[in-house]
Amino acid sequence: MTAWVAISGILIVLFQASALVPTEKPTCVAGFQSDMLIYQVVRKHLRTGTRLGKVGFSDCTDRRAFPFHSDDSHFTVQADGMLKVKRPTDIHRHREFTIHSWDSQGHRISVPVRVVHHGHRHGKHHHTVERHHGERKHHNHPHHHTTENATDHQVPVLHFPKSVEGLRRRKRDWVIPPLSVSENDRGPYPLKVAQIRSSEDKIKKIFYSITGPGASEDPIGLFAMDRVTGNLYITQPLDREVPAAYIFQAHAMADGARTAEAPMDIIVNIIDQNDNKPFFAQNTFLGEVAEASQIGFEVIQVVATDLDAPNNDNSNVRYRILSQDPTLPSDHLFVVNPITGVIRVNARGLNREKYPKYTLVVQAADMKGEGSTGDTKVILTVTDSNDNAPVFTQPSYEASVEENKIDAHVLTLSVTDGDEPFSPAWNARFTIVGGDPGGLFTVKTTESNKQQGIISTAKPLDFERSTKHTLLVAVENEVIFATPLPTATATVVVTVLDVNEAPIFNPIEKKVSTREDLVAGSDVVQYTASDPDTARKQKVMYKIIRDPAGWLNVTKDTGLIKVKSVMDRESSFVKDDKYTVLIGAYDNDDVPATGTGTLIIQLEDVNDNAPAIEERAIKLCHKNSAPQLLSVTDKDGPGFAAPYSVSLHGLSKTNWTARMNESKTGILLNLATVLDSGEYTVVLRVADNQGLEQDSTVQATVCDCTGEEVICKGRVAGGTDLPVILGILGGILLLLMLVLLLLLFARRRRGEQKVPLLQDDDIRDNVYYYDEEGGGEDDQDYDLGVLHRGLDNRPEVFRNDVVPNFMPAPQYRPRPANPEEIGNFIDDNLKAADNDPTAPPYDSLLVFDYEGGGSDAGSLSSLNSSSSGDQDYNCLNEWGPRFKKLADMYGGGEDDDML
Repeated sequence: MTAWVAISGILIVLFQASALVPTEKPTCVAGFQSDMLIYQVVRKHLRTGTRLGKVGFSDCTDRRAFPFHSDDSHFTVQADGMLKVKRPTDIHRHREFTIHSWDSQGHRISVPVRVVHHGHRHGKHHHTVERHHGERKHHNHPHHHTTENATDHQVPVLHFPKSVEGLRRRKRDWVIPPLSVSENDRGPYPLKVAQIRSSEDKIKKIFYSITGPGASEDPIGLFAMDRVTGNLYITQPLDREVPAAYIFQAHAMADGARTAEAPMDIIVNIIDQNDNKPFFAQNTFLGEVAEASQIGFEVIQVVATDLDAPNNDNSNVRYRILSQDPTLPSDHLFVVNPITGVIRVNARGLNREKYPKYTLVVQAADMKGEGSTGDTKVILTVTDSNDNAPVFTQPSYEASVEENKIDAHVLTLSVTDGDEPFSPAWNARFTIVGGDPGGLFTVKTTESNKQQGIISTAKPLDFERSTKHTLLVAVENEVIFATPLPTATATVVVTVLDVNEAPIFNPIEKKVSTREDLVAGSDVVQYTASDPDTARKQKVMYKIIRDPAGWLNVTKDTGLIKVKSVMDRESSFVKDDKYTVLIGAYDNDDVPATGTGTLIIQLEDVNDNAPAIEERAIKLCHKNSAPQLLSVTDKDGPGFAAPYSVSLHGLSKTNWTARMNESKTGILLNLATVLDSGEYTVVLRVADNQGLEQDSTVQATVCDCTGEEVICKGRVAGGTDLPVILGILGGILLLLMLVLLLLLFARRRRGEQKVPLLQDDDIRDNVYYYDEEGGGEDDQDYDLGVLHRGLDNRPEVFRNDVVPNFMPAPQYRPRPANPEEIGNFIDDNLKAADNDPTAPPYDSLLVFDYEGGGSDAGSLSSLNSSSSGDQDYNCLNEWGPRFKKLADMYGGGEDDDML
């Protein structure tokens, strides 16, 4: 017993001693008394000067007045912290702004402010202002306060999770229960929903705060916490639909900005209320229903949406039809599935012609059809069903069309239909069901008129094969008949009209092979055509339409093709040994029809071209020269070309050697003896493998050098060194410059003294006026030398009108035998003449001057005036003084006036 008393005494002493241990003195933190200031007003309109409440602020000094600034110009804060209305304003639900102040160190501190309008309270009708941000009570330090809510009530208290001793981590089984808050709560606000407590607040000063969505993140300020008491507030009604829950963090800081607890997650679940009506995605739904629809046919589906929480009665929607307009022939033609919203046909009697449209009002209600409602309109258009068959306007038709035409219009068929115009049940579709086994005809409708069928030819018709076709045409609609209906048909008789058809060659392209050296008049081939117009008994005649080289003739009556001039396989008109000619066949109708056939002549090669040497000039050294390789070509084919043979002729045999190379396609030419440097002509006779030979000359330049490298030096005086040569060249250059200067000086003097070809005061044909009679022309001193200014006075001009001999003449086309080819003949030869450098006039300078001695020009006296006197020469007066004389002479000018 004594032991227990002793132990109890020791425990009491220890407890009292622990109570006497002084706690850590909290330090001051400058700032506003709360993290958010909320003021409630009962009037929407606030007048100037209205006081809203006191703003608590401390900077840890003895000051009682502070500078404040509001970022909303409608409110102001006095130095003592009184918040007042600066300018009249209206509060719609709430107004938010920020107030700033500065501590003793000049640091800016800000606090969010919310002014909330909650209408009249306690039956008062005058304006009142209430503070809901709380008042701070002083504890151990004059600047440390505790905030209490004006509408305090029992709320859950959330404690920070405890840590295991020795380990700074949470217990795994410590779970913070979520908070549940009903949406659209009427308040009053701010509404206290919980209190946050730390186990450390018994021994030290703790400041609380929250961060995250709804606090420091969007939507900012939805939740607020008293930093001293840890009370958690909601500042305005919540809406579950945006969003259904909030998760943010609570923090506990010890006095001195030290972390007292690890952050704690707070979950606020919003309890759903039936505050949303069902609504349809469309104000009006549009649908179509065929008049022949069966009962139960699904027409359209309407869907309504409720934003309340899913899977409960608040969002459980049911559908029903409130009304139907018109109610005929039955007021229950349609029914809606209450769960899915699918509208179906419920009765028979739809008739597009009588009731083309129905309007339904459909309602959607939540709470399984007993709660809030939303309506929509459903407009159903009754569409036509194909219950009328198209009918031809007449049972039979007749038409005619010319033969040999494709896509030719034959006939247009018309039908009528009692269904809705331009609908698939009204649009007609035509088909040929009989009388056209060969597919010669086709029938189509146009986009503009679906009740007309146009029959046209799909293939050429042949009068000689069939003069008449009888077609059976049926008509249906684009959609099948709603009920069994007969298909309408019509008979179409098409008469084929005969036209003059061109003769047809058989074959269209004929190939023949012949030697190229056929003599003129030889037969090549007979190429004939037949006239498909067997009933007309027409005569077929022939002509050549295109013969590029003019080598052939065709017999008009028989089509026998003969050689007009010798053909040449090596001609430019021959491609791959083939010469192509276009032959025409025409009948003797009043309007002849012409058909064409192509004749391809394969020209067989003959040995008509001797081989020739390509290189006509060579250079080689006169000593130890290398053989020169000369190429040999032959226009004939391989059978009349290589191997070639060569021989030298004339003096070339003595000084030169020539032999064929190993392939017998080239000549190796070399000197047989040493020759002086100079130009030599070597005559070589080259023959092909058939012995056809031709002489070719090669101009050989023999140079004063030795070996294979040919170096031709100019002829200079022996022993003359380079300085002498340069001196001679310099003297020649100076002499040339002196001559050039003399020529320029002489030309300049002659240019200054040059008499114009025709002077303004030309003495010829001048009329002189005399004041008295005199000796006439004998008294005038004429200088006849002026009339001799022709080429004899122009020594620097010379004639060069001679045929150039250095350009080849083009090949002119011979005159065709066919008169119809005369146009092509003229065009081809005109182009050849334009490009012929050997045809006069040549490129030479021709000088035209005055009449004079030896002039080939006739006298101007032949230009006598017309006896009729109808010619007007007055226009010559405008051409200058030279023509004015002619105008006076022939037109009767001043000279006539003087007579």
